[in-house]
Amino acid sequence: MGILQTLFKAEDDIQGSKFRAVFVGLFVAFGGILFGYDTGTISGVLAMDYVKQQFTSDGHFSANQTSLITAILSAGTFCGAMLAPLASDTLGRRLGLLISTVIFTVGVILQVAATEQNLLIVGRVIAGLGVGVLSAIVPLYQAEASPKWIRGAVTSCYQWAITIGLLLAACVNQGTHSRSDSGSYRIPIAIQLLWAIIMFTGMVILPESPRFYVMKNKVPEARRALSKLRGLSGDHSFVEAELEEIVANYNYERSFGSTSIWDCFKPANHQLKRITTGIAIQALQQLTGINFIFYYGTQFFQNSGIKNPFIIQLIMNIVNVVMSIPGIALVEIAGRRNLLLWGAVGMCVSELIVAAVGTALPDSFSANKTLIAFSCTFIASFAATWGPLAWVVVGEIFPLRVRAKSVAVCAASNWLFNFAIAYATPYLVDVDHANLQSKVFFIWGGCTFLCFLFVYFYIYETKGLTLEQIDELFDTCPSARHSKGFVPSEGFAAHEQANSPDLDKAIVVAIEKV
Repeated sequence: MGILQTLFKAEDDIQGSKFRAVFVGLFVAFGGILFGYDTGTISGVLAMDYVKQQFTSDGHFSANQTSLITAILSAGTFCGAMLAPLASDTLGRRLGLLISTVIFTVGVILQVAATEQNLLIVGRVIAGLGVGVLSAIVPLYQAEASPKWIRGAVTSCYQWAITIGLLLAACVNQGTHSRSDSGSYRIPIAIQLLWAIIMFTGMVILPESPRFYVMKNKVPEARRALSKLRGLSGDHSFVEAELEEIVANYNYERSFGSTSIWDCFKPANHQLKRITTGIAIQALQQLTGINFIFYYGTQFFQNSGIKNPFIIQLIMNIVNVVMSIPGIALVEIAGRRNLLLWGAVGMCVSELIVAAVGTALPDSFSANKTLIAFSCTFIASFAATWGPLAWVVVGEIFPLRVRAKSVAVCAASNWLFNFAIAYATPYLVDVDHANLQSKVFFIWGGCTFLCFLFVYFYIYETKGLTLEQIDELFDTCPSARHSKGFVPSEGFAAHEQANSPDLDKAIVVAIEKV
């Protein structure tokens, strides 16, 4: 753990269990495996010979069928993400994650039982509902439960778990795609039940988010949860100070009145700026074109004349997993803005090269080698930057009173654009429709250039700040470009108490209820 403290520049006087801080965040990140594995499985399943014969009348999936089967998951996840606050704000972050795994399990069972397209589609919609709820709550829980010195790295691990899920799906698809029976698709789909069981079991044990308890005016429960998360006694001065900060910040936010989904879009407390930033970064993450590789990569490489497309897809997933590690290690060193800016540059250059070479030298051996090589550099750039950091930014920038709703709206934005891209892409590359083939990378490359401009003008640097200090950052720093120079005050509680005697009394009353 001393290595972790050095790597992430933690303060020398850090209090509490470092192992527990890392373990809790990493385990919750396991939810990303459900997300990633489910996403990665369908790419290989639709390319399997047995599936083509079993699920189609002519042994071939049309662009319409491919779009519907692939994209329908995202329609379910969009709905699930929007409904997530009903669970996370009412029942709790922990119980919300438990519910999401149950919904996901039902969807998986229906997909395993499917022998025709309709039941497969219904199963994917229901599984998507579960993944959507999960995708809105996991980064929320991670950000609220993790100490500031490792919060960014822990939240980044959610994306790393997604990449591991994608890799596991590619491995299982590689092992079953040549089978001539229903095991070719049922085995990779059924394995998802194991991930759901692991996630469910762990969330039964882990504590609730202390910030959720503060929202519900349950300060004693918040103290106990914070004590478990930090590995310190409930009366430890560090736990007292952190709890006081959370209570003070929430009481200040509550002075604005009750909240609804519409409060996520109000100018008060710079919420409109924050929600616009969150929605845009999630949308742009999808517009990089990353899911073109993971949804349709096997079929795209197959249509490009590349031999062993399943192996190539497996290689892409290995690159995705391995290159997520530098992003996790660097997020608390290089900061959010720097990584996002350099990632946008790397993606843009890689995609424009793929598009240019594929257009100039179609169906040639050299073009195929270039396509594979720069697809790998594109994935590496994404995995180390935009993949994890879009979730880090969304998990950090919102005030507590609307955090769950705001994260849900941003996750829904991710899934909405995911759905649009997943549905439209087959028509863009299909020979009977737009037939863009490699030219589609001109679109993705243009979008990654927009990613660079967006980060430069709108993404605040939040490295090393508590969630409460990030609120202060938005209140006092009008420009994202100047956010690196922000120095927080001694603490939100101290700052606000000095200016508001009534708030001081409210904090004392809340703490004394313990």
